[in-house]
Amino acid sequence: MKRLLTTLILAALLGFAAFKAGVWWLADQRMSEVRQALGESGVLERGRIGSGVEGRLVLSGASWQDFELTQPLVIGRAEFDAGSPLALLTALATPSDMPSSWTMQAEGLALVLEATMFRNWVTADGASGRHKASLFALPCAPDPRQQLGSGDLLRMGITRLSGELILNQTPDRVYLELNSASTGSLELNWPGARIDLASPEATLTSSSRPLEVTLRDGGLMRRIAAYCAREAGLDPVQWAGRALGAFETGLEARGWQASDQLLALYRQWLLEGGEITASVRPGSETLGIPVRPEGENGTVAWALKYNGAMVPDVFLRKAEPVAPELPKAALEPIVPRENPDITRWYTEDLEQAAMWINRKVRVSLSNGNIVDGRLASVTERQLEVAREVAGGEVAYPIAVRAITEFEVWRRGQAQ
Repeated sequence: MKRLLTTLILAALLGFAAFKAGVWWLADQRMSEVRQALGESGVLERGRIGSGVEGRLVLSGASWQDFELTQPLVIGRAEFDAGSPLALLTALATPSDMPSSWTMQAEGLALVLEATMFRNWVTADGASGRHKASLFALPCAPDPRQQLGSGDLLRMGITRLSGELILNQTPDRVYLELNSASTGSLELNWPGARIDLASPEATLTSSSRPLEVTLRDGGLMRRIAAYCAREAGLDPVQWAGRALGAFETGLEARGWQASDQLLALYRQWLLEGGEITASVRPGSETLGIPVRPEGENGTVAWALKYNGAMVPDVFLRKAEPVAPELPKAALEPIVPRENPDITRWYTEDLEQAAMWINRKVRVSLSNGNIVDGRLASVTERQLEVAREVAGGEVAYPIAVRAITEFEVWRRGQAQ
């Protein structure tokens, strides 16, 4: 009996070790394939691989560096739950043979913001003017061509985007939930849909039923409206009117006219934010927004709720595309003229100094002295600027009240 018990224990230990080794090897192979498939777009670091006998695969410390962005997306912990050890091994060995139900959850998602988030070649291509007028343009300067950017978010106190993701596949639907700490949340519920990891594009045609989307801004739109209106020298209502005009122009360039209720809803969203729940069809040219013929006053409208209440008469009308006329000012560069390829000193708000921790800074003092070095720490009363001395660093405390100008050595055009 003792020998049998010992044999069973050894067999269990060997089985456990074989399962862990098999999961690690298969996961490493699949991640290598994903890294190779995404190699033209960026670099994927898989981090550490772990697993659980209940059918879980865990990746810790992963990251994604898109070639177009200057900062990576950090993934603190990602967990895939197949429901059972056999289902996990099958899914890893044959990604096209996924279980009918599975869950993926990612925690610790974080993207640190910089004043210039996109690479120079990306912004140069975007400024070429070959694209249609943007639908959701949020002007944030006296020149309406200067749109809301990462530098504006930094000045609003949003130094990073962080949150968590939940993706749940069941036999009858796909459910996705993305929650962020300061920018709201997004929920997707798609009945009848099926995620195909072997052929991701097939996912978009896996269901003919509409996708229910719920968007909550978490108070972000009120902050954006107040900030951008101030930067543009307008009151929030005037600023919302300017953004609404850009929305109408974008629709006209695509051959659509929005109903009065759709325009009123967009204006309200710009000023107040809130919760929007809408029915979306991914394969539709208008994403499921009904199109009424000219002169017809039918009852067909978009199934849309705003803060829990149905909004009537939300629809589009077909129209001839109208190419927007570019004013002479649009042919001139946005001022001040700066080359994003040049790195130089930029004057920044001393009250926002904390966002430039570990960056090279220059501080001008009331006694005429200038101190430059790495910004080591920031408190309400003083800054600490570290300078290299004899192969090491010495931090110099500087009283905030003695500072007359605070500058940061960075790249990019004016925000």
